[in-house]
Amino acid sequence: MEHIVSQAWLAERLNKEDVRIIDCRFHLNDPKRGLAEYIEDHISGALYFDLEKDLSAPISKHGGRHPLPPVEEVAEKLGAAGIDETVTVVAYDDQNGAMAARCWWLLRYLGHERVYVLDGGYTKWKENGYPVTDEIPTVSPRSFQPRLQPSWLATVDDVRRAVREGSAVLIDSREWKRYAGIEEPIDRVAGHIPGAVHIFWKDGVTEDGYWKSPEQQAQRFASIRKDAPIIVYCGSGVTACPNVLALKEAGYTNVRLYAGSWSDWISYPDHPIATGEK
Repeated sequence: MEHIVSQAWLAERLNKEDVRIIDCRFHLNDPKRGLAEYIEDHISGALYFDLEKDLSAPISKHGGRHPLPPVEEVAEKLGAAGIDETVTVVAYDDQNGAMAARCWWLLRYLGHERVYVLDGGYTKWKENGYPVTDEIPTVSPRSFQPRLQPSWLATVDDVRRAVREGSAVLIDSREWKRYAGIEEPIDRVAGHIPGAVHIFWKDGVTEDGYWKSPEQQAQRFASIRKDAPIIVYCGSGVTACPNVLALKEAGYTNVRLYAGSWSDWISYPDHPIATGEK
């Protein structure tokens, strides 16, 4: 796979200077739990990146529940973590790849190509007997130079155009009940962006927590042409990232993340909202 590395691959490269491991464990209903789990134990050499403190900016009027962090700020954090263009980054979590994929997407958007998600996540790492530790590593800082890749990001204007003109395929990555507007446990309005198709992000991993093969991912998106422009969203730009990664694995090239996602879309009172199957 192009954007995912196996546990054996990582185990062979632990503590290498040109490999940086990022622990992204995070629980939306308990924001402090991920850091506590990291402090308890983690993959040897891993540093911790918090979804809301490191991979997102504070909430404002627009931008959704997990806005993108300022470029200069995240570049400084990556440099402090010992990451520059020569370093290979491997992100992992314990949430079926959702948080790790957000880290992966953010680095790709910033122009860093040597970034991957660990297949199977932390639970499988421990089950497979690979080394863990409670030691917090110290790293030598480097200079991370961002090179923004606009082709990875869709703006709210891009989404408006897609709704109005059909200029892109919109994929809603949330659970079916949220897409259909049957229930909405997080955001203040239920439903989906008009015209969006529903493809649940978690269907990209197997029951035992490993990523499906590129061929299996292609089957999930078979109704969409490989050359179609695609915009992927979820509730706040996090669980859409596994679908972006899955699309890339399946061979789709024109794939963008609507980072603000549903929580940004509903922050504009004049935006249309759809419910049901379409």
